Amino acid sequence: MELIEAIRRRRTTNGAFLPDPVSEEHQRLLVELAGRAPSQLNSQPWRFVLVEERDTIDRIADISGATMTQTMSEGTFFERYRPYFRFSQAEMDERRDGMLFDKLPKALRPFTSQVFTKRGQFLMNALRVPQTLGAENRALVAGSPLLLGVMLDRDEYRKEARNAFYSVFSMGAAMENIWLATTELGLGIQFVSFPMETAEAWAQVESLLAVPPELELMAVYRIGYTPPERRRPAIDWVSNERKRPSQYVFRGTCATPQQGWDDASTVGHIATGAHGQAAAAPSTMDESTTTEGTT
Repeated sequence: MELIEAIRRRRTTNGAFLPDPVSEEHQRLLVELAGRAPSQLNSQPWRFVLVEERDTIDRIADISGATMTQTMSEGTFFERYRPYFRFSQAEMDERRDGMLFDKLPKALRPFTSQVFTKRGQFLMNALRVPQTLGAENRALVAGSPLLLGVMLDRDEYRKEARNAFYSVFSMGAAMENIWLATTELGLGIQFVSFPMETAEAWAQVESLLAVPPELELMAVYRIGYTPPERRRPAIDWVSNERKRPSQYVFRGTCATPQQGWDDASTVGHIATGAHGQAAAAPSTMDESTTTEGTT
């Protein structure tokens, strides 16, 4: 059951990639697998642009780093995504979602409880945290051998119509195929999200990729081969936790949370039993040992 293992091993790569170019064979395989995703009425609304040109990658990296610095300096980033920040293991254990900032400079640790206050914002700006993170973000994007732009056909993606949901749903399935394939191929992948935080920055990325009027750029990802070991930056996070089934599964009606599935011993590798039935076997993988995010 290699697919089940690939799903369990799926990660977001927060760190740097190796400088090696992504082989044409692997690039072709990624987009082929994306194209095999399900879509409403076989509409196949996705389009992809593969970017290896160094100048384009560098310019998108500049935009990404600058936008990160801007939104963090202004505080808009923290306000927008406040519900997903965790600063203690106890909070993560309770919520089992979001991002746990488990690696911070010593000077910042006492002030994590104030990160969403004016005083906390002042302190971060005084310590030039936005500039530090922006520079690190720029370096990560610039060091990527391959960027992948994901677009939707505007004839299929009409925001006011029902088929807009179908198109986005189909695009998500296509990207999940790519994400799982990177796991198998020794590649890493990460969403280059900061340019999307401002309309001006996103328009610049669209211009660099020469996105035509009939397509809408939905996302950009960075892809590359992962090194055997990763050096964690001064400010880093993990997102290994997953909600327990009782937190997101209901039985019969939404008034009855699923019971009896939270026991970790029931979660494991899937082995084929009698008559081809899937049978659970104990898992040997401990997600908490990884420093890669799983967002």
